[in-house]
Amino acid sequence: MPELPDLPWSELQLPELPLPDLPMPDLWGAPAHWAVLATLLAALAGLGLTGRSNRLAAWVGVGGSFVAVVATTWQLYTLTRIEGAQRDVGTIGALWLGDLEAPLRLLVTWPTALVAATVAAVALVVQGYARWYLWYDPRYRPFAATVSLFTAAMLLLVHSDDLLLTLVGWEVMGWCSYLLIGHQSTRSAAARAASKALLVTRTADIGFVLGLVVLAAGAGTTRTTEVVQHWAEAGTSPTLTAALCLLVLGVAGKSALFPFQDWLPDAMEGPTPASALIHAATMVAAGTVVLTQLFGLLVLSGPARMLLAVLACVTMIGAAVLAFAQGDLKRLLAWSTVSQVALMLAVLAAATPATGPDAALQHLVAHAWFKALLFLTTGWLGVLVGGTAMALVASGARRYRVLRHRFGWGLLALAGVPPFVGFFSKELILGTAEAGTSPGAAGGLVSVLVLASVGASAPLTAAYCMRAWLVLSRPTAVQGLAQTYHPGPVQRIDDFFDEPQVLQEAEGVERAEAAISSSARMGTSFLMIMTLLGGLVALLPVWGPQVALDLQLTAATLLLMLVSALLVRLAAGGVRTRDAAARIPGAASLAAERGLHADAAYRVLVAMPVLALARGVAWFDDQVLDAWVRGLGAGARPLGRVGDLTSPRRATPGLALVLAGMLLLAAIGVVTA
Repeated sequence: MPELPDLPWSELQLPELPLPDLPMPDLWGAPAHWAVLATLLAALAGLGLTGRSNRLAAWVGVGGSFVAVVATTWQLYTLTRIEGAQRDVGTIGALWLGDLEAPLRLLVTWPTALVAATVAAVALVVQGYARWYLWYDPRYRPFAATVSLFTAAMLLLVHSDDLLLTLVGWEVMGWCSYLLIGHQSTRSAAARAASKALLVTRTADIGFVLGLVVLAAGAGTTRTTEVVQHWAEAGTSPTLTAALCLLVLGVAGKSALFPFQDWLPDAMEGPTPASALIHAATMVAAGTVVLTQLFGLLVLSGPARMLLAVLACVTMIGAAVLAFAQGDLKRLLAWSTVSQVALMLAVLAAATPATGPDAALQHLVAHAWFKALLFLTTGWLGVLVGGTAMALVASGARRYRVLRHRFGWGLLALAGVPPFVGFFSKELILGTAEAGTSPGAAGGLVSVLVLASVGASAPLTAAYCMRAWLVLSRPTAVQGLAQTYHPGPVQRIDDFFDEPQVLQEAEGVERAEAAISSSARMGTSFLMIMTLLGGLVALLPVWGPQVALDLQLTAATLLLMLVSALLVRLAAGGVRTRDAAARIPGAASLAAERGLHADAAYRVLVAMPVLALARGVAWFDDQVLDAWVRGLGAGARPLGRVGDLTSPRRATPGLALVLAGMLLLAAIGVVTA
């Protein structure tokens, strides 16, 4: 391969465009306030004011998300008019928790503003889509309200400059995910998946809360910027390392990193709009936002960076392998989310102060566009064919041509093919990891590990994307017959539409478009456009320190992806269903669909020891502690009996004298009074 020069990312960035000087209305609060409050009030109104009207609940939910989109978009404009492109805003005022100050402030920068705008836009699309998808669901109203609350919690976390506000948003999202996953609670699988998600993430949250407590207590404040400044000035210490390791474990639980990875694929039991929201722009991406806010501390702790890198790299590769073997399209996308979120967190471990953490947020934004598109399109197809199993969705992109570009563009972006949005964000991740491996850089072994894992995950991602596309675009039986079909000698004006293939495609388009509402279809069209043009966001000159684009590494990565896709195509060539995963041995395929029996490992390593400990504690309480109490009670009875037998049954002379004395004193008191 010829030697190719490195290309600085700054040379690819868009020039600064002159913006019109719009008037700045003197409204109450900042755009960040409006974004959070609009969705929060929509959640409260959706539960308390909509009565039994699904239509009113839809207007409230969609209206709250629309206000959030307008507010976050206006916030982007206001940053262009603020010196330093940073805005610090308050909320309800500072709280004093003993000696600990909680200022409860928000901080808006360009990266957080772009993330907030993405979250609000995806939430708006999901709200409009859910109104169609859950049209006949009697529990649509609490669903729409929960989506609004979920969005408010994520927007609060993104804007937060206070560890206490971060914790509030973090915990509210955990409870909202439980409600959304278990929306169809009458199904045992959905109820089990919701409980599993809650238990796994809550267990990991113990470390997250302890880590935040240690950081806040050491700094004497909960304000994030001051916490980072305090610990950075104090330098590396065992206390800081312990706190960051606890935070990493908490993030691993929420982001489904190993060993907490199994709850997220099971969460596919929830409705498709809930899956799109959880996977694309909220809960699983929250850990990336938190560690980006604390990046100034993460780079100081080598053990915490190594822990994060190992968990993320193992998850990144393992989840990509498992995605290839799934028998359900939603579960394939779920495992791809596990892998892609691990990619965001891995680059945070590999980043250095010179490169900054912005590559992780850029991939968060990119991932939100194409993953929401893929999930919502899968839900659309699932309504048409009656499910999302691979056997049901096969040939879906052929039968319903209106879905073809949506699936195609989404999978190309997921694989990281130019010019789609995933290509730009993944190249930034590669550049950031490579910059950490250069001589004199502070990345060290962590950056080497991340660079190798990202390089290995690229062809694996291309493989399962190619497999999904081959299944979705498999020729139908009618298309096979069309090759031998010949129109009769009579020429008619509609001969073109008399061909079976064209006729079936026309019917498929008509049926697909008739099955979905215009607002839901418009939302998927918007996501499709952003999947193609969203790469321009990564080229905006508003991100932090930039890296150089290694063209040789880029070419090698694309070549590996191409080879991987061709191998999958060859493997599928001899299979009637065109599903390359059919060549995987049955035992291995079943194990992959069950997450390599992670549930069994949880039972053996966690559930059984905890239950055994609980039984031991119950036995000790009953047979030891309560035995003493029961023994004392039994011993008191004979003592009382002995006292009863030895006590006289009639009044003693002494008692008579006491009573006489009391009567005498009473008489004296009456006389003298």
